[in-house]
Amino acid sequence: MDNFILTSCSTADMPVEYFTQRNIPYACLHFHLDGEEYPDDIGVTIPFPDFYARIESGALPTTSQVNPNEFINLFEPFLSEGKDILHISFSSGLSGTYNSAILAKEELSLKYPDRKLIVIDSLAASSGLGLLLDMAADMRDQGHGIEEIAAWVENNKLNINHFVLSTDLTHLKRGGRISATSAFVGTKLSICPMIYLNHKGNLIPFAKVRGKKNAIAELLRKMENNALECLNYKGKCFISHSECYEDAKHLAELVEAKFPNLAEPVSINYIGTVIGSHTGKGTIAIFFVGKKRVS
Repeated sequence: MDNFILTSCSTADMPVEYFTQRNIPYACLHFHLDGEEYPDDIGVTIPFPDFYARIESGALPTTSQVNPNEFINLFEPFLSEGKDILHISFSSGLSGTYNSAILAKEELSLKYPDRKLIVIDSLAASSGLGLLLDMAADMRDQGHGIEEIAAWVENNKLNINHFVLSTDLTHLKRGGRISATSAFVGTKLSICPMIYLNHKGNLIPFAKVRGKKNAIAELLRKMENNALECLNYKGKCFISHSECYEDAKHLAELVEAKFPNLAEPVSINYIGTVIGSHTGKGTIAIFFVGKKRVS
C-alpha cells in the first residue's frame, strides 16, 4: 500500500471523531462572529448549538478561506516524513480554498520534488464532500494506491448528488440574500427554497415548495429519481442540518424506509460553522451517489 496521507477541509461537515478515527487531517476555514475570528474546527471552539443560538439572536457571521500558508503548515510535516498526500478540497464554486491549496502545492513541490502532492477540487460541499471523502478513505483502507484513488475521485466526484432545503428565511434576509418582502411573504406562506449543487460546484435554486413537510418529501423524491439504481440504491446516504435535528431525523427515517438496501443507516451530521454562517438555522441537505451532475 502506498505511504500516503488523505486530507480534506473542515467543510466536509463530518463529526470531529470521524476525522480522528479515519486518520484524515483537515484544514480549517474561518468564521468571524461578533468581531472575533474563529477556526471552523467542527464545533470544538464554539459548539454548534451555541453557534446557531447566536445567529438566532441576530449575529451575522462572515467567513474566510484557508490561506496558502495554512495549507503549507498542514502538508509539510507529512512530506518531510517521506509521505505523499492526497487532498480533497472544498468546492472551488463556493470558496477560494482550492486555489490556496494549489498555491501551497506549487511551493512545496519545489522543496519536495520526490513526493506526490495531489490536490483535487471536489466540486462538493458539506456532507457531500464528506461522502466523497468517506469513499476515498474506504479505498485507501482496502489498499488502493494514491494515484488510483485520485483518478477514481476525479472520475466520480460529480456523481455525489446534493439537494438542500431551507425552512427559515430570517437569516437569508439578514444576510441580504433575499429581500425583506420576499422573506415576509415566504414566511407567511411557509415557502421553503430548494437548492442543488451543479456540475461547477455552485449552488443553484430549483424550486420553492410550500410547507416543510412537502419540502422534505421533495428531497426524498429527488433521491428516488436520481440515486444509483433508484430504489435499489446500495450506497450510503448522508444528511446534514443546521440545528433542526428532528427534521433531519424524519428525512432519514423516510430514506431508510424507502431504500431498504442502503449500505448502512443514514448518517446525520451538523452543517458546520462556515457553511452555517450562510444558511442560518433550519437547513437540511441530503447527499447520495447518483446520476452525474451535468448542469
